Amino acid sequence: MQEMFSKRWFRWLIGILAVVASVMMGSYQRTTGPTYPVPVSEELAGSTISGKLIRTHGGAGDAHVTLSVESASAQGEVVWRRYPTNEDWSRLPMQREGGELTADLPHQVPAAKLEYSVRLTDGGQELVLPHDETAVIRFRDEVPAWVLIPHIIFMFASLAIVFRAAFGALLGEDNVRRFIPWALGFLLPGGFILGPLVQKFAFDAYWTGWPFGGDWTDNKTLAALAAWLIAWFICRSRPRLERVAVLLASIVMLGVYLIPHSFRGSELDWSQVEEVVAGSASDAATNLSPD
Repeated sequence: MQEMFSKRWFRWLIGILAVVASVMMGSYQRTTGPTYPVPVSEELAGSTISGKLIRTHGGAGDAHVTLSVESASAQGEVVWRRYPTNEDWSRLPMQREGGELTADLPHQVPAAKLEYSVRLTDGGQELVLPHDETAVIRFRDEVPAWVLIPHIIFMFASLAIVFRAAFGALLGEDNVRRFIPWALGFLLPGGFILGPLVQKFAFDAYWTGWPFGGDWTDNKTLAALAAWLIAWFICRSRPRLERVAVLLASIVMLGVYLIPHSFRGSELDWSQVEEVVAGSASDAATNLSPD
């Protein structure tokens, strides 16, 4: 196997596989997260209903809920309330704009959530979306591209390096410890400089994980950092264990990325409006996490 790693084409192949795996992992994390919109593709009274139910809203203004409705006779309303509460439901009639029905959920402060459903009627038939539960939307402030884009690039690069290191360790490559400085070199600025800046813009707080709060986004980044620092220490003190150390650190970080982004994130405690709950709706705190 070492002979294979001595060939440039094989190293390029492993690198490409690492990038492809990173793209797949990133796509999985994005599409399984609680802020990913709920896709809609339905039929009502023989006509097509399509679109997405949004679950995040950034910046000023109300949140637009819009669906494409083929039938001109279809009517709809959005039923909503603050989340999580047992308040009475409010109703917003949907307005027709060409081939779409739309309604605006009222703007909320950062980290506030609303739950809602869309009810459509046509020809004596009714359709409630989503089918099994309400959609939950979270509000945040706008994050400028000059912070968000580099954050995404650095985190993606660190993930690609981790995949490359894991492949090398699994295949018995020598000197896999050389990937540790690269992994840390992207993880540290991406997760601990740009990441807190993203949070600050979105929710006016830099860090909401341990020891200040229970936000999973921050805590899983911290877990990844700890794993790579431990791997670095093992490689320095026990060089013979470098493959094991790098592989275990890679597994920890890949496990971190299997947790959907924004899972157990910030949530406004409506009983104490000035306070925000990070990672839990039951413990009042001033912690916040990014969307």
